[in-house]
Order: sequence, then C-alpha cells, then structure tokens
Amino acid sequence: MLQSDSTEVKHQSSHNIHIIEEHKEEMPRHPYQVLQELPPDATPAQQDSALQTVYSSTPNYKTATPLDSTSMLNRNNLDKNLEKVDLPQYYRQNFFSTDSLWHPEINGGRYGIAGDPVPYTIKSDNMITALLLGCFILALVAFSKSRWFIIRQAKNFFRVQRSGTTVITETTNEFRFQFFLAAQTCLLLSLVTFFYAQEYNSDTFFVSSQYQLIAIFFGVFAGYYTLKALLYSLVNWVFFSGRQNEQWMKSYLFISSIEGVVMFPVVVSQAYFGLSVKNTILYIASVVILSRLLSIYKCFLIFFRQKGIYLQIILYFCALEIMPLLTLCGVLSVLISYLNINF
Repeated sequence: MLQSDSTEVKHQSSHNIHIIEEHKEEMPRHPYQVLQELPPDATPAQQDSALQTVYSSTPNYKTATPLDSTSMLNRNNLDKNLEKVDLPQYYRQNFFSTDSLWHPEINGGRYGIAGDPVPYTIKSDNMITALLLGCFILALVAFSKSRWFIIRQAKNFFRVQRSGTTVITETTNEFRFQFFLAAQTCLLLSLVTFFYAQEYNSDTFFVSSQYQLIAIFFGVFAGYYTLKALLYSLVNWVFFSGRQNEQWMKSYLFISSIEGVVMFPVVVSQAYFGLSVKNTILYIASVVILSRLLSIYKCFLIFFRQKGIYLQIILYFCALEIMPLLTLCGVLSVLISYLNINF
C-alpha cells in the first residue's frame, strides 16, 4: 500500500514537471509560483529539479549589442547629432546630465591661448617667390643671349646718329627679350605699389587675394606703357619722319626694359631683407626720374638737336611724359582708395 502511494506521488510530480516544461515559454515567473504547482509533499530534490527546469543556468540574452555604460541604453543606431529636436530625451541622458557644465552640443576649445596670426608677407608667399625667381633666371638668360645687343644699345644711346650711318637691325629674339624685360618692369612696379598700399593704407581690400590686387596693378602699368607708346607713335608720325620715330621707339623700349633691371635688386631687398617701404619708394622714384631725364635727352638728340628749339621740347616732354605720369599716380591713388575697405 505504501509502495503504491509513493509511485502515485512520483507520477504526479513528473506530470507537474512536464506541465512546467510545456509552459516554459510563458516565463518569466516567480519561483514561488513554480513551487506552488508541485504537490505539497514534494521533496527538496524534486523542487530543485523543477526550478532548474524552469530557470536555465545559461542566461538567454535577446541581443548582444553593447549598452551605454552610463544610461544602459543601446546607442548603436543612435544619430550622433545631439542637436536634433526630435531626438528622444532618454538618448541625451547619462551620468553627467545633471551637471550644469555638460553641453555636448558645443565644440570643445583648444588647450592654451591662441597666438596672434602671422601677417601676410611676400617672403612667405611661394607664388611671388617663384615669380621673382623666374624673372631673375629669365633676365639672366636674356642678358646672356643678347648681351652684345644691350652693350651696343648702351653705347649708341648717348651718341648722335648721323643720317648716313648704317643702322643695325635687331633680331626677333632681341626684341622678345626686351619685351620680357619691359613686362618685368610692370611686374616690379606693381609689387612696389602693393607694398605701398599695405604700408600706408590698409591690408584689407575688396579683392579676395593679394594675387588679384597685384594683377590689377600690373594691368594698370601695362596699360600705361602701352598707351604712352601709342601716343608717342601718333605724335611723332604727325610731326617727325618715320626714321626718327623708329629710333625713338627703340630707345623708349630700351629705357623701359632697363628700368626693370635696375628696380629688381631693391624689390628683392624689400621683400626678403627687410628694407623699409619708404626707402624703396625713394629708390624707385629716383629710377623713374632718371629714366625721364634720359628720355628727354634722347628726344633732344633725335628730334630737336638740329632745330635748336628748346620750348618745343619742353612742351613735348610735359605733354607726353609728365602728364601721363601724373595721370598714372592719380589713377593708382583712386584705385587703391576704391579697393580699400574703410571701417
């Protein structure tokens, strides 16, 4: 009789454990609820077996994605922009949320104190340095290729050419090198004007870069020399012979090209060796005045030497040298004032 009762209890306990296994997917439940489903006389071994059946020893995680260490939230799919308005508030929460100094939407500053920005200088400009270096190399090449022509021009500059003298014509390369030296003169004058504008006006202009400002000055000087050559050709074609006009145009091109050669050392000294802008302007002004004196001397030898008329040469010089030069200074002054940003 006792044996049959024990067998019935075991059968009922096994049946209850089977029911627990069938309803395992309905978890989680409290251990008390599991024990209540067992018969009252269930042994501790049976209770332990039922609990182990319901609660597996291996944890079953629904996801293996890492959680945030402070708010225990899964932030893998979170948009990193915390400034969005529609971002849920719990994604902004962390350990430092209550701190008044916590502002993740503001970028952090740099360590230390920011120094003063380095001002723009020609010596630190790679493009201008390469341009001046290229001018120097090409000037050396031009001098090596046409040095005898330059020496001959310098000797004949102060001599009076007679009517029966045979004229030595220049080659294409010699004219090409002279035009290059004249363009170098325009470039150097534009750089000096840029130095003056930075020193005595301001370093802020409407143009976006220094290269554009230098290019504008270069265009002004190129237009000045071109317009003056056209004026010389027009006036000399009306009042003088074609041979005299040709002699003067060759002398004018020679004077313009030599100006650039003489200006090159002082521009390099001002850009790379700290020569003051005031001394540079004085040197350039001396070169310009000397070139104008040479021009009036050459005009006298070519046009007015045989006539002996001094009043005409003064009028000629004032009309074709002084007035264009004063006009150039006025145009540059107005242009610098127009391009300058006045606060």
